[in-house]
Amino acid sequence: MRFKFWCMILALAVVFTLFVASGPCSACPFCSMQGQTLLGDINQASMVLFGTLANAKLDAKDDLGQGSTDLQIEAVIKKNDILGDKKLITLPRYLPSDKDNKVKYLIICDVFKGKIDPYRGVPLPADSDMVKYLTGALAIKDRPIGARLRYYFDYLDDKDPEISTDAYKEFANADYKDYRYMAKQLPAEKIAKWLQDPNTPAFRYGLYASMLGHCGGEQQGAVLRSMLDDPQKRAGTGVDGILAGYVMLKPKEGWGYVRGILKDPAKEFMLRYAALRAARFFWDMRVDLVPKQEIVAGILPLLDQADIADLAIEDLRKWGRWETCEKILTLHNMKSHDVPIIHRAILRYALSCPDAKAATFVKDSRKRDPELIKDLEEVLKLENGKTS
Repeated sequence: MRFKFWCMILALAVVFTLFVASGPCSACPFCSMQGQTLLGDINQASMVLFGTLANAKLDAKDDLGQGSTDLQIEAVIKKNDILGDKKLITLPRYLPSDKDNKVKYLIICDVFKGKIDPYRGVPLPADSDMVKYLTGALAIKDRPIGARLRYYFDYLDDKDPEISTDAYKEFANADYKDYRYMAKQLPAEKIAKWLQDPNTPAFRYGLYASMLGHCGGEQQGAVLRSMLDDPQKRAGTGVDGILAGYVMLKPKEGWGYVRGILKDPAKEFMLRYAALRAARFFWDMRVDLVPKQEIVAGILPLLDQADIADLAIEDLRKWGRWETCEKILTLHNMKSHDVPIIHRAILRYALSCPDAKAATFVKDSRKRDPELIKDLEEVLKLENGKTS
């Protein structure tokens, strides 16, 4: 009963994944922060204003205590007819203001039944370049994605965290192919400095390293290798991007380094998982750097590592590598691999594999646990977009 419940949960997860995958929601494989960008907010908003808040008042008669606040408008990012030529409007919200005017606000509004309804306020430093940044972004919004990302690249290190984070999100929401060719023209030394800067957030390492893999040279390859050899940086996020960038700059040496991680069960799980993610990247995006047969050979040692074997089995199944069938089926009888998650991965592989040995394995398993096989078959049907 408990297993059936979890199979239902897994099936729902697969449906969700298929739903997401059917839409335009590709994302950078080395970024760990996706989400709505400011340009996305602007596209959905009725009006976007920038300015200074003043005269905030709480309304004692208002049970919600919303009150009102004046906005001295300094720039109009997106105009609505309701604004007219006004330079000051009163917002129906209590927004405590900064008496010294050291903080500006980006106010994002809806207009409903003839009234302004501000639903998001972004506080900004008084010297923020937000108006320039958003005006420029709007001016190029219809240009090819590569040109837009090149614009955002120049703001990745902006002094205003709101701007730099938003620029990063633009890359995070983009697919690798969107910046692959543009990245060849980026300033390698600047990116290398970002990676060496102790103030650079670790979650950005993957994106920056993958960029460097396109525009860098021998010197930048050494920078990435030093990051991989640093236990602190190697323990953070984005290691898959660092590994990928290293292989891009030094294919033979870099792939050998990745394989060394994959075959060493003494390495931390997250490092081996990062190496697996890098291998997936080469399989999906860059077989010009690492041939598929080499990728398969690289991840085969993971099959003997019980803490990560299920992930490797799943990849081999999805890639249709049926030559590994015999090896995978033998895992079922290994005491070290006697855990449900690995058994289910083996069964999914066997159910997908055309090999006669796999068919026999499934037949025997169906006799022992017909409900389990039925549930896994349903999950695979959902994954393949089929309905019973």
